[in-house]
Amino acid sequence: MNPELSLLETFLHGEKYYLPSVAANNVIFGFNDDQMKVLLLKITATEKWTLPGGFILKDEELIVAAERILKTATGLESVFLQQFGVFGGVDRAKEEMKTLPDQLKNVKISEDSFLLQRFVVIGYLALVKYHLVTPKCDEVTQCEWFDLNNLPPLTFDHNLIVENALKVLRFQLSYLPIGYNLLPEEFPLKSLQLIYETILGRKLDRGNFNKKILSYGILEKKEKFYGGGAHKAPYLYSFKKEIYFNALENGLSKDF
Repeated sequence: MNPELSLLETFLHGEKYYLPSVAANNVIFGFNDDQMKVLLLKITATEKWTLPGGFILKDEELIVAAERILKTATGLESVFLQQFGVFGGVDRAKEEMKTLPDQLKNVKISEDSFLLQRFVVIGYLALVKYHLVTPKCDEVTQCEWFDLNNLPPLTFDHNLIVENALKVLRFQLSYLPIGYNLLPEEFPLKSLQLIYETILGRKLDRGNFNKKILSYGILEKKEKFYGGGAHKAPYLYSFKKEIYFNALENGLSKDF
């Protein structure tokens, strides 16, 4: 069964290959320019942006579908990916799907198309290293990173999906290797603090944060500096992977 259907083929013949009422959406988080980012897509002819997603093949495991969607959007494999929620509101997509044929102009969708039926979305969150991602676009789609705190209008209930993904990160902040998966191999402590601040939704005292995070022994200080002159710039750090992952099993305190 071929999962690489074109957008047009999905609209016209998708019911032959996909489950008619189950889809997956990925909330793909990255970090760049001191900002948490979310990768979004948009069909050029439409007005709103959307999370990378798609329907589940009839003979496909859910996680395999999520991995396929992630690879299609980013080109990456073997990155952190976790199921975090199910979204199935009765009218979550009804009205917007009805207007889709008009927005796409040349694509005709019959009234009984599986695209116009109610479908449930399984949400997955992904943590990726921004500099490794090459967003995949084609002649009918746009793709772009947006600041988490400044997202454009999203289609369906995708704002709710993003909000729930962020809540899960906040709840599991002490147990997930978030910094390890978002940051480059070497980074200043400021970048790690900014990730914590974004997820927690509050400012943290830099001195208290540095003291607390260094007390865990999970970071290795490098003999390098982050930009500027050595007398001004902060040191770079990297994670001590084994110690870091062992510490996460017991949970890192969020009390900064």
